[in-house]
Amino acid sequence: MKKVRIGLVAGGLGAYWPQFPDLLPQLQRSADRVAERMRGYDAEIVDVGFISDAQEGAVAAEKLRVAGCDLIVGFLTTYMTATMLVPIAQRSGAPVLLINLQPTESMEHASFDTGQWLAYCGACPLPEMANTFARCGIPFRSVSGYLEDERAWARIGGWIRAAGVRAALRHGRHGLMGHLYPGMMDVSIDLTLVSANFGGHVEVLEFDDLRVRVEKVTDAEAKAKRASAEEIFEVDGTVNPADLDWAARVSVGLDRLVDDFGLDSLAYYHRGLDGEQHERLGAGMILGASLLTARGIPAAGEYELRTSLAMLIMDRLGAGGSFTELQALDFSRGHVEMGHDGPAHLAISARRPLLRGLGVFHGKRGWGVSVEFDVRHGPVTVFGLIQRPDGRFAFVASEGETVDGPHLQIGNTTSRVDFGRDPGEWTDTWSASGISHHWTLGIGHLSNDLKALADLLGVEYTQI
Repeated sequence: MKKVRIGLVAGGLGAYWPQFPDLLPQLQRSADRVAERMRGYDAEIVDVGFISDAQEGAVAAEKLRVAGCDLIVGFLTTYMTATMLVPIAQRSGAPVLLINLQPTESMEHASFDTGQWLAYCGACPLPEMANTFARCGIPFRSVSGYLEDERAWARIGGWIRAAGVRAALRHGRHGLMGHLYPGMMDVSIDLTLVSANFGGHVEVLEFDDLRVRVEKVTDAEAKAKRASAEEIFEVDGTVNPADLDWAARVSVGLDRLVDDFGLDSLAYYHRGLDGEQHERLGAGMILGASLLTARGIPAAGEYELRTSLAMLIMDRLGAGGSFTELQALDFSRGHVEMGHDGPAHLAISARRPLLRGLGVFHGKRGWGVSVEFDVRHGPVTVFGLIQRPDGRFAFVASEGETVDGPHLQIGNTTSRVDFGRDPGEWTDTWSASGISHHWTLGIGHLSNDLKALADLLGVEYTQI
């Protein structure tokens, strides 16, 4: 996966340097420390150095424009004018994060002179930057703290993660294969809205694109894939060996499809008829789609493109992200039961995932092998994309806990989630948000990261 590219520029007012000779070296040392900390993230850092006036700011702006950064970080080391940073924000085309990190938690007030105070004056230009950015129509965000303030660095890290996910969406190639599940009005989507809201490209695929690749899979390749699956999964006695062989063959074909089209995600559905080849392909997808999802290429069934994008977001935040819908409400235990009879993110399973044989996929044609598990117990977030009537996308999320309890043994990825409230009330509120009947379930409480991403993308965020 491509690393997020972070542009870094530090600055202060050049009029101070002849007045206070010790100030600039101190600020440059702080800038070096910030650059060192930034390199500790899984990111490519483009450091254009220290600027002291608007002319140097214009030079830095051009360097950062050419670099094609995913996020610009401006370090306010002391007072500086807005003219030094506005061109950088305007020309780069990337979101800008301003950081104000003074040298220590507090000044030594009794002994400090003016020059020493100015090293702590990074907060001074922050309102000026905010005002000017707003008047110029530039979205504004900031983090204030001190140089070794771990709380501040945690917030900075959140913005960097969000910028990485934004980049994955902007540069992503998202496969959409087959056709809409008949009657699912909530799932239908104008493909242009993906590029309009997030950037990226939607590759329209036919099931024949998969068929021709599956036909070319050798027996040796299918045998190797089946052996790999048997190492990863517990294989239930209900699995028909011929169905597992077919799922393995389809999985190899899916790998080739993803490689040939350079896909970062995939949504699919095909109804088929009377056991013909396309029906068998559609029914044989779950194993291969789950394996793809586990290695960072999320795959969602039922043509659910918005949910495959939501799964991609969760995966890039390190949360996994499994294909999910409501299944039942357990009022006696206070749990919402959710999951799906389709692709799963194996990395977040509470146990070794199970392959179960199904004679029928409910509501779909075909038969074969399905994945069964519940998500690792502990903090989780459910997250989905909403499409508003005007075509804007929006985020909706809710944090809860996956807990133990009885599970159906029907080849579904059912998890029990405790949202800390009556499950019926939660379901009503969640449904009223505008979410479709699919979303993704990932590990950890991720509201802060999702809010940051929504800010960078300019989309509405709702938390249930």
